[in-house]
Amino acid sequence: MGATNPGIVMPSLQAPKGVPDYYPPRSAAFHAVREGLSAPAVRAGYGYVELPVFEDTALFIRGVGESTDVVSKEMYTFEDRGGRMLSLRPEGTAGVMRLVVEHGLERGPLPVKLWYAGPFFRAERPQLGRYRQLQQVGIEAIGGEDPAIDAEVIALADEAFRSLGLQQFRLLLTSLGCAQCRPAYREHLLTFLDACELDDATRERARLNPLRVLDDKREIVQSQIVNAPVMVDHLCGECQAHYDAVRGYLRAAGVTWHEAPRLVRGLDYYTRTTFEFQHDLLGAQSGIGGGGRYDGLMSALGGPDMSGIGFGIGTDRTLLACEAEGFAPGATSLIDVYVVPLGDSAKPAVVGLCARLRRAGVRTDMAFGDRGLKGALKAADRSGAPWVVIVGEDEVASDTAVVKNMASGEQVTLPWEGVVAHLAEAMDVASRGDDQ
Repeated sequence: MGATNPGIVMPSLQAPKGVPDYYPPRSAAFHAVREGLSAPAVRAGYGYVELPVFEDTALFIRGVGESTDVVSKEMYTFEDRGGRMLSLRPEGTAGVMRLVVEHGLERGPLPVKLWYAGPFFRAERPQLGRYRQLQQVGIEAIGGEDPAIDAEVIALADEAFRSLGLQQFRLLLTSLGCAQCRPAYREHLLTFLDACELDDATRERARLNPLRVLDDKREIVQSQIVNAPVMVDHLCGECQAHYDAVRGYLRAAGVTWHEAPRLVRGLDYYTRTTFEFQHDLLGAQSGIGGGGRYDGLMSALGGPDMSGIGFGIGTDRTLLACEAEGFAPGATSLIDVYVVPLGDSAKPAVVGLCARLRRAGVRTDMAFGDRGLKGALKAADRSGAPWVVIVGEDEVASDTAVVKNMASGEQVTLPWEGVVAHLAEAMDVASRGDDQ
């Protein structure tokens, strides 16, 4: 390569706009949130699936709905070398349904219960909590019409938030009806909207799906639709019975909610049970997760006519909600034990000790370089490790190690073969103490 022109100033490299970085120590809290959000689903028998980051664009047009902002404005779409139109995934449900149909999972035991996690992509105007690369945890229960499944999905999301320690969130709940009662309601709503003064783009959105207008956040629209008819007042008998049963099961599970008859999610496939979790300390981006039932979606994607229900929870926004309530989930330190070798003769023993501790499940780091005791202890203190092990020439000669409790300042000298067992037991006791 030729020499760089000294007169050219290279721009500094930065992450793309709207794509957050997570790095220590905050990345530990992000990881804890992601693990905490998925744990209730794992305990309820949901199996993990890994979805492609991009899919055929047609999947999202058919599955999400061309009238949605997600499809019409926000997808990252590109043509590959073979002339195929592909899109980075903006959400997870359509991809899960494609996976289930393609691999015949619906021919096995029902319902098919799956969970997933990872990044999703939407070309939105970036702001705090609204990213172009957003992280989500989602679950889907496919092939069951029992309203108890609806209640389970909602209860798992509620449990996920509570297990992290969140308190100031609320659940909004409604029903969006079915293919039998929605058409009549659609006509009522269209008649109402025809009398409103709407711009051409909004009228076109109403033509494709009038429910989208109810989701319009602009004051000029909201002021005109205050008295618009709502779906819950036009449910058929079966949908009303289904909604009543869902609410009964939620009461049995100890889940509280707020009726939200004007709730409209941003995707077209929702039917019947629809819900959203909000956290008011987040301001304009208050939604931290939500979902609903999507009867008819699988058949629209070329599969059998099976119902399903699921949710998507924002990992980024849930972390912001935790921070807004004044806490960060997860461990406060990246390691449990910091090992200090004093002198070259101690290093081989310390390297071996670190390997043994890690194999025993103890998170372990060591002091590198030729630091003295004072410098090494400062590094140990900065690491946040609750335990420090010191091995010097005297300890090597006597086959011992000094183990120090950083919280109490107490230290003991232990035989070399007892160090791992002592620390592993100490970590287990601390862990059990946290669980009690």
